[in-house]
Amino acid sequence: MKPARTLTFKCAKCAKPVTVYLQKVSACSHIQPYQGICGCGEVKRHATGNPDAVKSFVESADGNWHHHH
Repeated sequence: MKPARTLTFKCAKCAKPVTVYLQKVSACSHIQPYQGICGCGEVKRHATGNPDAVKSFVESADGNWHHHH
């Protein structure tokens, strides 16, 4: 089953819906990272897959995230 290309969440800042887009995944198959920006400027990150990898991705503030094995 392929992951969805877009997902919609409620913005943590303004509560409007924000669409996040599936990011191009590197060789890592542990997670499917998503990212989007709300109209208010708040960046929203989401990921599905390996819980540890997801946690480190979502918590990476600069968006320059790489999964290390």
